[in-house]
Amino acid sequence: MYIKYFSYSALFLCINATAQTELPAMTKSATALPTLSPVIPLEITATPPFSLESLQHDFDDFSWQSFIALNWPANVDGSPDNSINIGQEVNRPVVWLHWKESRDIFLADGAKPPGWEQSNSVPDVCKSIDQKTIPKGTIYLTQVGKTPNVLDESGEPFTTGPLIDQNGLYTRYEILTNETMFNFILNNNLYSKKGQKKFNADVDFTASDSKSGQLGSIMLKAAWIKMGGKFDPKNYYTTYALVYNNPEEQHGVEAACSVEQVGLVGFHIAHKTASEPQWIWSTFEHVANAPTKGEPASLSTYNYYDPSCTDCKINEPPARPWNPANPHSKPTQVERIIPLTADAKALNSSYHKALNAAVPGSVWVNYQLVSTQWPTDAANPTDPTGVPAPSFLANTTLETYIQGSVKQTSSSCMACHNNAATTNGNFADFTYLLQRAQ
Repeated sequence: MYIKYFSYSALFLCINATAQTELPAMTKSATALPTLSPVIPLEITATPPFSLESLQHDFDDFSWQSFIALNWPANVDGSPDNSINIGQEVNRPVVWLHWKESRDIFLADGAKPPGWEQSNSVPDVCKSIDQKTIPKGTIYLTQVGKTPNVLDESGEPFTTGPLIDQNGLYTRYEILTNETMFNFILNNNLYSKKGQKKFNADVDFTASDSKSGQLGSIMLKAAWIKMGGKFDPKNYYTTYALVYNNPEEQHGVEAACSVEQVGLVGFHIAHKTASEPQWIWSTFEHVANAPTKGEPASLSTYNYYDPSCTDCKINEPPARPWNPANPHSKPTQVERIIPLTADAKALNSSYHKALNAAVPGSVWVNYQLVSTQWPTDAANPTDPTGVPAPSFLANTTLETYIQGSVKQTSSSCMACHNNAATTNGNFADFTYLLQRAQ
């Protein structure tokens, strides 16, 4: 059944006392493996009896359903290929890789972006590469942080900086939107400062509606590392990318472009639904990213942790100067601060079994859900964030340096994004993307 859970206000009288603690494992045991589907869910499916713990489980299941659908092998038009299963064709382009990257939406001088089916031209330095050597489906990566100008960032409210993998190379990032969200930006001229000034109102992106079947706005953040060295491509979902060092995004960096095989290591999903106007925030990681603080390192090789280093500073940005063109920088030593809950681990195991049952050796078993943040009281009159649970949520590749459980300091998707505004100061509906407008 579908519920608008925020009407169950009595259920959450003790939310502030319980949301920050680890949720116990669910008592509901599923004998059947989860169904793998290419259909993106529009709302959670909740089953009674309802409790904070049971709803957390339902939202986590929603996250996994979303992850499966978004990473389904795609047809050339970006629709899911229903003739095969997820993981069946190794490294085939998936659904979300056909979405619009923020670089294609917010253009220089506030220019109108090309339509959904069109793409922008690449920088001249990338055009110098022999086009015959560029594999089909190659993506385009410029960012070395969640913000486009992280190398020159001085006004960030939180500790920030690039993330260096165990090969000594910079992690690359991208932010994308689905067609629904892109069309809203395009149709309301929100891609430019001039258009936002004319719009001059709080933004309210289209929400998914299970009753009408309408798919609402979804935005994604992805983190990638270059394959080779300590990283075996067979353990990652990989694609090829034009990796561009952009002087406009990275002050003082010389323009350069190369074709690289990259592997997915971090994945955020933010989905606005009718019952969750604060959006549902799901975050996934590669299982080898980093160990959890206080727990023994179970792997010999991690993406962002060296078990042999006894004096490495934990979760600290690398020393300046920062330059992604360096052939080798000192790796970042990362630990997870908030451990996965027992129920999240059990749910991950269940989906891993389903993926392996569908395609033995599926690369997608190397990815795990960290958690899902959701509004427990979406209509709360005094808290515009909707009283999120859990209170804090961090991905080791996307919020590396702001992990923890300190209010106003540690990572919380809703608390942070509630401050997002347009370039002329109106509420931006939980996304900082609109600040990229020129």
